[in-house]
Amino acid sequence: MTAQPLHTHVFGTDDPDAPVVLALHGLTGHGRRWGRLADDLPGVRLLAPDLLGHGHSSWAPPWGVADHATAVAETVKALVPANRSIVVVAHSFGSAVALALARRCPDLVAGLVLLDPAHGLDPAQARVYAEATLAHWGYADADAAIAAKRAEGWYDVPTAILDDELDHHLMSDDAGGVVWRVSPPAVATAWSEMARPFRLPPESVPTHVVVAGRVDPPFVRPEFLAACAAERPTTVTVHHVDTEHMVPFLAPDLCARLVLDLVHS
Repeated sequence: MTAQPLHTHVFGTDDPDAPVVLALHGLTGHGRRWGRLADDLPGVRLLAPDLLGHGHSSWAPPWGVADHATAVAETVKALVPANRSIVVVAHSFGSAVALALARRCPDLVAGLVLLDPAHGLDPAQARVYAEATLAHWGYADADAAIAAKRAEGWYDVPTAILDDELDHHLMSDDAGGVVWRVSPPAVATAWSEMARPFRLPPESVPTHVVVAGRVDPPFVRPEFLAACAAERPTTVTVHHVDTEHMVPFLAPDLCARLVLDLVHS
Protein backbone atom coordinates (compact mmCIF):
# COMPACT_ATOMS: atom_id res chain seq x y z
CA MET A 1 0.00 0.00 0.00
CA THR A 2 1.31 3.46 -0.91
CA ALA A 3 2.10 5.66 2.07
CA GLN A 4 -0.11 8.66 2.65
CA PRO A 5 1.54 11.99 1.83
CA LEU A 6 2.50 14.26 4.71
CA HIS A 7 2.15 18.03 4.67
CA THR A 8 5.69 19.19 5.47
CA HIS A 9 7.03 22.50 6.76
CA VAL A 10 10.54 23.30 5.50
CA PHE A 11 12.76 25.69 7.45
CA GLY A 12 16.32 26.93 7.22
CA THR A 13 18.70 27.08 4.30
CA ASP A 14 17.85 26.18 0.71
CA ASP A 15 21.39 24.89 0.12
CA PRO A 16 20.95 21.38 -1.33
CA ASP A 17 24.21 20.29 0.26
CA ALA A 18 23.25 21.45 3.78
CA PRO A 19 22.80 18.88 6.54
CA VAL A 20 19.18 17.81 6.97
CA VAL A 21 17.32 17.50 10.24
CA LEU A 22 13.93 15.79 10.43
CA ALA A 23 11.70 17.03 13.28
CA LEU A 24 8.72 14.99 14.50
CA HIS A 25 6.13 16.62 16.74
CA GLY A 26 4.23 15.03 19.59
CA LEU A 27 0.61 13.98 19.94
CA THR A 28 -1.92 16.69 18.95
CA GLY A 29 0.94 18.80 17.59
CA HIS A 30 2.02 19.93 14.12
CA GLY A 31 5.22 20.47 12.20
CA ARG A 32 5.11 24.26 12.24
CA ARG A 33 6.06 24.18 15.93
CA TRP A 34 9.66 23.41 14.95
CA GLY A 35 10.25 26.76 13.26
CA ARG A 36 11.78 28.22 16.42
CA LEU A 37 14.27 25.38 16.70
CA ALA A 38 15.23 25.89 13.07
CA ASP A 39 16.19 29.49 13.90
CA ASP A 40 18.82 28.08 16.28
CA LEU A 41 20.31 25.66 13.73
CA PRO A 42 22.39 27.79 11.35
CA GLY A 43 23.24 26.19 8.05
CA VAL A 44 20.73 23.38 8.53
CA ARG A 45 17.67 22.45 6.46
CA LEU A 46 14.87 21.29 8.76
CA LEU A 47 11.94 19.19 7.56
CA ALA A 48 8.93 19.10 9.90
CA PRO A 49 5.95 17.06 8.68
CA ASP A 50 2.48 17.03 10.18
CA LEU A 51 2.03 13.41 11.24
CA LEU A 52 -0.96 11.37 10.08
CA GLY A 53 -4.21 12.66 11.55
CA HIS A 54 -2.57 15.95 12.48
CA GLY A 55 -2.57 19.42 10.99
CA HIS A 56 -2.85 19.46 7.22
CA SER A 57 -1.73 15.89 6.57
CA SER A 58 -4.22 13.15 5.73
CA TRP A 59 -6.65 12.22 8.50
CA ALA A 60 -7.47 8.86 6.91
CA PRO A 61 -6.48 5.71 8.85
CA PRO A 62 -4.43 3.70 9.62
CA TRP A 63 -2.64 5.66 12.35
CA GLY A 64 -0.28 3.13 13.95
CA VAL A 65 3.36 3.96 14.70
CA ALA A 66 4.42 1.77 11.76
CA ASP A 67 2.08 3.73 9.48
CA HIS A 68 3.51 7.04 10.67
CA ALA A 69 7.04 5.74 10.11
CA THR A 70 6.17 4.60 6.58
CA ALA A 71 4.66 7.99 5.73
CA VAL A 72 7.65 9.83 7.19
CA ALA A 73 10.08 7.63 5.26
CA GLU A 74 8.27 8.36 2.00
CA THR A 75 8.26 12.07 2.80
CA VAL A 76 12.00 12.08 3.42
CA LYS A 77 12.56 10.09 0.23
CA ALA A 78 10.70 12.78 -1.72
CA LEU A 79 12.58 15.70 -0.15
CA VAL A 80 16.10 14.46 0.57
CA PRO A 81 18.62 13.34 -2.06
CA ALA A 82 19.30 9.62 -2.16
CA ASN A 83 22.11 8.23 -0.01
CA ARG A 84 21.95 11.18 2.41
CA SER A 85 21.68 10.50 6.13
CA ILE A 86 19.75 12.74 8.52
CA VAL A 87 19.52 13.59 12.19
CA VAL A 88 16.06 13.15 13.70
CA VAL A 89 14.76 15.23 16.61
CA ALA A 90 11.43 14.13 18.05
CA HIS A 91 9.15 15.04 20.93
CA SER A 92 6.90 12.75 22.98
CA PHE A 93 4.88 10.46 20.66
CA GLY A 94 7.06 11.58 17.78
CA SER A 95 9.92 9.75 19.48
CA ALA A 96 8.13 6.42 19.05
CA VAL A 97 7.83 7.23 15.34
CA ALA A 98 11.50 8.25 15.19
CA LEU A 99 12.61 4.98 16.77
CA ALA A 100 10.48 3.00 14.31
CA LEU A 101 11.97 4.98 11.44
CA ALA A 102 15.54 4.36 12.66
CA ARG A 103 14.91 0.63 12.80
CA ARG A 104 13.17 0.58 9.42
CA CYS A 105 15.77 2.75 7.64
CA PRO A 106 19.12 2.10 9.37
CA ASP A 107 21.11 3.81 6.62
CA LEU A 108 18.96 6.94 6.77
CA VAL A 109 19.08 7.94 10.43
CA ALA A 110 22.52 9.11 11.58
CA GLY A 111 21.44 10.27 15.04
CA LEU A 112 18.43 10.72 17.32
CA VAL A 113 17.44 13.42 19.79
CA LEU A 114 14.42 12.19 21.77
CA LEU A 115 12.72 14.88 23.84
CA ASP A 116 10.75 13.38 26.74
CA PRO A 117 9.90 10.31 24.65
CA ALA A 118 6.48 8.79 25.35
CA HIS A 119 6.45 5.05 24.68
CA GLY A 120 6.32 1.87 26.70
CA LEU A 121 3.65 3.53 28.88
CA ASP A 122 1.64 1.70 31.51
CA PRO A 123 -1.49 0.52 29.64
CA ALA A 124 -3.86 1.53 32.42
CA GLN A 125 -2.41 5.05 32.48
CA ALA A 126 -2.51 5.30 28.68
CA ARG A 127 -6.20 4.42 28.80
CA VAL A 128 -6.83 7.15 31.38
CA TYR A 129 -5.09 9.69 29.17
CA ALA A 130 -6.96 8.57 26.04
CA GLU A 131 -10.38 8.66 27.71
CA ALA A 132 -9.71 12.04 29.32
CA THR A 133 -8.52 13.49 26.01
CA LEU A 134 -11.63 12.41 24.14
CA ALA A 135 -13.98 13.44 26.97
CA HIS A 136 -12.63 17.00 26.89
CA TRP A 137 -12.00 17.35 23.18
CA GLY A 138 -13.59 20.67 22.26
CA TYR A 139 -13.65 24.12 23.89
CA ALA A 140 -16.13 26.95 24.04
CA ASP A 141 -13.62 29.47 22.72
CA ALA A 142 -9.93 30.20 22.24
CA ASP A 143 -9.47 31.36 25.83
CA ALA A 144 -10.72 28.01 27.11
CA ALA A 145 -8.41 26.17 24.73
CA ILE A 146 -5.40 28.12 25.97
CA ALA A 147 -6.39 27.60 29.60
CA ALA A 148 -6.46 23.86 28.97
CA LYS A 149 -2.99 24.00 27.41
CA ARG A 150 -1.65 25.89 30.42
CA ALA A 151 -2.97 23.10 32.67
CA GLU A 152 -1.42 20.36 30.52
CA GLY A 153 2.28 21.06 30.84
CA TRP A 154 2.29 24.39 28.95
CA TYR A 155 2.24 26.61 32.03
CA ASP A 156 5.71 28.07 31.41
CA VAL A 157 5.51 28.13 27.61
CA PRO A 158 5.90 31.72 26.32
CA THR A 159 2.70 33.50 25.36
CA ALA A 160 3.92 34.14 21.81
CA ILE A 161 4.09 30.39 21.20
CA LEU A 162 0.56 29.87 22.47
CA ASP A 163 -0.64 32.72 20.28
CA ASP A 164 0.95 30.96 17.31
CA GLU A 165 -0.95 27.79 18.23
CA LEU A 166 -4.21 29.76 18.17
CA ASP A 167 -3.44 31.26 14.78
CA HIS A 168 -2.37 28.07 13.02
CA HIS A 169 -3.68 25.02 14.88
CA LEU A 170 -7.11 25.92 16.26
CA MET A 171 -10.25 25.63 14.14
CA SER A 172 -14.00 25.93 14.55
CA ASP A 173 -16.09 22.83 15.17
CA ASP A 174 -19.65 21.97 14.17
CA ALA A 175 -21.03 22.87 17.59
CA GLY A 176 -19.97 26.52 17.57
CA GLY A 177 -16.83 25.96 19.61
CA VAL A 178 -13.18 25.32 18.72
CA VAL A 179 -10.91 22.28 18.50
CA TRP A 180 -7.27 21.67 17.72
CA ARG A 181 -6.61 20.59 14.12
CA VAL A 182 -6.23 16.91 14.99
CA SER A 183 -8.24 13.74 14.39
CA PRO A 184 -9.71 12.36 17.67
CA PRO A 185 -9.52 8.70 16.54
CA ALA A 186 -5.88 9.19 15.53
CA VAL A 187 -5.15 10.52 19.01
CA ALA A 188 -6.87 7.57 20.71
CA THR A 189 -4.89 5.20 18.50
CA ALA A 190 -1.64 6.93 19.44
CA TRP A 191 -2.27 6.41 23.16
CA SER A 192 -2.78 2.71 22.44
CA GLU A 193 0.46 2.62 20.42
CA MET A 194 2.37 4.30 23.25
CA ALA A 195 1.29 1.47 25.55
CA ARG A 196 3.23 -1.07 23.47
CA PRO A 197 6.61 -2.23 24.87
CA PHE A 198 9.37 0.31 24.37
CA ARG A 199 12.05 -0.18 21.73
CA LEU A 200 15.68 0.84 22.12
CA PRO A 201 17.51 2.87 19.49
CA PRO A 202 19.59 0.79 17.07
CA GLU A 203 23.00 0.02 18.54
CA SER A 204 24.85 2.00 15.89
CA VAL A 205 22.81 5.23 16.20
CA PRO A 206 24.09 7.88 18.65
CA THR A 207 21.13 9.07 20.68
CA HIS A 208 20.38 11.84 23.15
CA VAL A 209 17.41 11.29 25.47
CA VAL A 210 16.05 14.32 27.34
CA VAL A 211 13.90 13.64 30.41
CA ALA A 212 11.49 16.33 31.66
CA GLY A 213 11.67 16.22 35.44
CA ARG A 214 8.31 17.78 36.22
CA VAL A 215 6.16 15.16 34.46
CA ASP A 216 4.34 12.95 36.98
CA PRO A 217 3.90 10.13 36.26
CA PRO A 218 6.86 10.34 33.87
CA PHE A 219 6.51 9.59 30.19
CA VAL A 220 10.12 8.36 30.10
CA ARG A 221 9.81 5.06 31.89
CA PRO A 222 12.56 4.02 34.35
CA GLU A 223 12.70 0.65 32.60
CA PHE A 224 13.61 2.36 29.34
CA LEU A 225 16.41 4.34 30.97
CA ALA A 226 17.72 1.23 32.71
CA ALA A 227 17.73 -0.71 29.44
CA CYS A 228 19.57 2.11 27.68
CA ALA A 229 22.21 2.13 30.43
CA ALA A 230 22.63 -1.64 30.27
CA GLU A 231 22.38 -2.25 26.53
CA ARG A 232 23.40 1.08 24.91
CA PRO A 233 26.00 2.46 27.36
CA THR A 234 28.19 4.07 24.70
CA THR A 235 25.56 5.35 22.26
CA VAL A 236 22.72 6.69 24.43
CA THR A 237 23.27 9.79 26.56
CA VAL A 238 20.56 10.85 29.01
CA HIS A 239 19.96 14.48 30.00
CA HIS A 240 17.60 15.66 32.74
CA VAL A 241 15.87 19.05 32.60
CA ASP A 242 13.73 20.71 35.25
CA THR A 243 10.73 21.39 33.00
CA GLU A 244 7.26 20.22 32.14
CA HIS A 245 6.66 18.04 29.09
CA MET A 246 7.00 20.67 26.33
CA VAL A 247 10.79 20.39 26.21
CA PRO A 248 11.22 21.93 22.71
CA PHE A 249 9.74 25.19 24.02
CA LEU A 250 11.07 25.07 27.58
CA ALA A 251 14.69 24.01 26.95
CA PRO A 252 15.34 25.34 23.42
CA ASP A 253 19.07 25.98 23.92
CA LEU A 254 19.68 22.40 25.02
CA CYS A 255 17.60 21.02 22.15
CA ALA A 256 19.57 23.02 19.59
CA ARG A 257 22.91 22.07 21.16
CA LEU A 258 22.10 18.35 21.09
CA VAL A 259 20.91 18.45 17.50
CA LEU A 260 24.00 20.35 16.37
CA ASP A 261 26.20 17.90 18.28
CA LEU A 262 24.91 15.10 16.07
CA VAL A 263 24.79 17.16 12.89
CA HIS A 264 28.49 18.02 13.22
CA SER A 265 29.72 14.71 14.61
